[in-house]
Amino acid sequence: MTPVAHIIPPAGLFPNNALLPVLVYGQAFTGAAAVAGAIEKRFLANGWSGVWRDGIYAFHQYHSQAHEALGVYRGWVEVQLGGPSGDVFRLEQGDVVVLPAGVAHKKIASSADFGVVGAYPPGQAPDMKTGEPGERAAAERDIAALARPATDPVEGASGPLPKLYGAASRVRG
Repeated sequence: MTPVAHIIPPAGLFPNNALLPVLVYGQAFTGAAAVAGAIEKRFLANGWSGVWRDGIYAFHQYHSQAHEALGVYRGWVEVQLGGPSGDVFRLEQGDVVVLPAGVAHKKIASSADFGVVGAYPPGQAPDMKTGEPGERAAAERDIAALARPATDPVEGASGPLPKLYGAASRVRG
């Protein structure tokens, strides 16, 4: 499976991530596999942990100490990435999105039954940043120091994420 990659550049109070792309895996899970338990099991099998089920906050927020995988197990959601002027993405049951650290995300709208599974790479836990004045400089330092995931949450060690993120780190320096 080849995800669609999107670079979300810095915008105002949000660092986003000009180096590592957001990865959107359309229909990563289909049929009986597009349920919460199956998505959780795959994320865990591929080394992503801290698994949770819930929704997406309806305010702009990001994590500076963790990358995040989100798998839609029910319904649909429209998510704005990058802050108030960012693009809106529609995700449906079976879709997965990987948000590199720093990328602001906010639920714009969703179906009444919307549900998502979230997870993080090994050793990472999310902090909550909301774009408050003065937080961006420290957040950018945390993001720059954060380890790249060694596995793809959908396809494991041989999946596209380690290759794409590894290539991005080589471009950096």
